[in-house]
Amino acid sequence: MPVVHIRPATPDDEDPLARLDRATWSTLHSVQPRPQPPYEPFFTERSGPDEILVAELDGAVVGYIRLGLATPLASNAHVRQIRGLAVADEARGAGVGRALLRAAVAEARRQGARRLSLRVLGHNTAARKLYESEGFVVEGVQPEEFLLDGAYVDDVLMGRPL
Repeated sequence: MPVVHIRPATPDDEDPLARLDRATWSTLHSVQPRPQPPYEPFFTERSGPDEILVAELDGAVVGYIRLGLATPLASNAHVRQIRGLAVADEARGAGVGRALLRAAVAEARRQGARRLSLRVLGHNTAARKLYESEGFVVEGVQPEEFLLDGAYVDDVLMGRPL
């Protein structure tokens, strides 16, 4: 089985990450409309390369995880939040998502965080199972928070101590 390499993102990752983000878009995990040209940049002033860990298999970018502050408040600075996780279809089942999640936990600890949180759509069973297997627990549910593809979907809040 190929080895997943996780590394910090660089500005040169803009195009591969933007392509990956568009290719993996689905209402299974996104509440935003499908991206349309002209495409927004992947990196923004609010979320640059310093918040992204990249997964590579055989030198190709096959995934990313976005890790940032949960809020801009000083009283909340001990919490990091996962604000995005994507894995290329061709890399699913190779441990990429798990490797990214573990790297995010390690990075949050390195940054001095005490807690890691995330939000996941209720119907995204595979992601929820992955998060639970890595120590995340459901801390709250916002019932029918989103209307996606004609169905109401829960927003599930999960977290874990570090």
